[in-house]
Amino acid sequence: MDGQDPAKALELMEPDLRFLIALPSGEVAGTSKADFAAYLDGRNPVDRVHEILRYCADGDTEMVYGVVTEAGEPVGAFHSAAVVSPNGLLARYQAFFSTTFALIDWPEGAGR
Repeated sequence: MDGQDPAKALELMEPDLRFLIALPSGEVAGTSKADFAAYLDGRNPVDRVHEILRYCADGDTEMVYGVVTEAGEPVGAFHSAAVVSPNGLLARYQAFFSTTFALIDWPEGAGR
C-alpha cells in the first residue's frame, strides 16, 4: 500500500475480504475487496511508509507492529492482524493506528 501503485495490495486480498481499520479520525470497515479499494482511493496521497518493527504468525493468522512515517518523519504506530485464506490471500484484516501511543519504542532514527 506504500508503493507507487497502492492498488497492487488488492492482489493479495480475497474478493469477500472483511476489514476494519481504526484511525484517530474514526473507523473504516468493509466487506469486500472493492470496499478496500474505495478506502485506498480516498487516502491522502503522501510519502507514507509502514516500517515493521515486529512480526509473528500462528497458523492462518499473521500480526505486525510498526511505525508509520510520512516524508521520512514518524507520525504514529500501527498494529495489524490478518487471517490468511487457504488460497494464501487475506480473508480478514484488522488494523489500529495511533498518533499518541507506541507499544514499542521507535528505534532511534526511525524513518530517517
